[in-house]
Amino acid sequence: MVLTDPRLRDGPQVAAVQASLGGAGIDATVYDRVRVEPTDRSFREAIQEADRGQYDGFVAVGGGSVIDTAKAANLYHTYPADFLDYVNHPVGRGRPVPGPLKPLIAVPTTAGTGSETTGVAIFDLEGLHAKTGIAHRALKPTVGIVDPDNTRSMPPLAAACTGLDVLSHAIESYTALPYTQRPAPDDPSLRPAYQGSNPMSDVWSARAIEMVAANLPAAIAGDTEPQAQMLLAATFAGIGFGNAGCHLPHGMSYPVSSNVRDFHPEGYPDDHPMIPHGMSVILNAPAVFRWTAPAEPQRHLQAAALMGADVSGVGPDDAGEATANAIIDLMRRTGMPNGLSGVGYTPADIDVLVRGTLPQHRVTKLSPRPFDEADLRGMFESAMRYW
Repeated sequence: MVLTDPRLRDGPQVAAVQASLGGAGIDATVYDRVRVEPTDRSFREAIQEADRGQYDGFVAVGGGSVIDTAKAANLYHTYPADFLDYVNHPVGRGRPVPGPLKPLIAVPTTAGTGSETTGVAIFDLEGLHAKTGIAHRALKPTVGIVDPDNTRSMPPLAAACTGLDVLSHAIESYTALPYTQRPAPDDPSLRPAYQGSNPMSDVWSARAIEMVAANLPAAIAGDTEPQAQMLLAATFAGIGFGNAGCHLPHGMSYPVSSNVRDFHPEGYPDDHPMIPHGMSVILNAPAVFRWTAPAEPQRHLQAAALMGADVSGVGPDDAGEATANAIIDLMRRTGMPNGLSGVGYTPADIDVLVRGTLPQHRVTKLSPRPFDEADLRGMFESAMRYW
């Protein structure tokens, strides 16, 4: 089963996959109904197709939406269950995946999600107006084909959004609660996919921060070598956060995406309003890192320095401001909206956004600083406008 989205269906990437499979004598069916920013409904439709076809393996050709949809189709086809069984607790039941899945080859066509490296599949649970996901190491693709030629057709705003998703992946995993402070599960089968910041992930995350800051604006402009570096950065950050995890910028992004009213970003499908995932993440990031910095000021200063900021005279009390300002500078250079107000939110929406963040335990529990509802309200308020 070859999964892709309607815009890529007739493109060279899917044609190359079909030719390769055909040349190897492998029958393949192309499923092109993947929804950009998938929902539980679109996941279920792909699962139904997988069940009808009785496939031996899966190939995902697209961005994170396509790769995540392929992970879900593979999981529920291999181990049928009620849809909420594998969905993260407390939204779902958080049941561990029983065993290995069928082969999945991921061919990313965007430089952002790093989904080719991770055991996570994210979707919008429409009934709750909140994003959630499925997280287990068994979901990780068997192989990722990381080739910058497959990303050349990204529209500029898509390149910006996915690239800033890479940046936040890397900074979040670098500043996440250390793995030594994360409580151990009662049973090894319940060990979470995300462990907290750790020395192995730090290597990948730190390098990815540097690469995004050095290459994203030129990649958006169409320069081929920076585009290659951005795809590599996405994979590096995926390895980093795929083990360490993300925290509040991602947790807060899910209700931002799910409660969109009438925002239609340029270069994305226009059949439904959406706030692209990377945009919804980065709009929260400066406010979050201002707030989390007191828990790990040195880590935040290091992140700012990796983005190119001069922190030689910056003390621990200003670490959050240094990190936030470095991110805001890159947001402005890449055409991001001016905070949540730029995508249609007002202070009257904050309670809804807070309620949508609270169930996101998979990521919010990795915040380096404990928080409550009042803290979330303050961060959302700060994220309304940056300049």
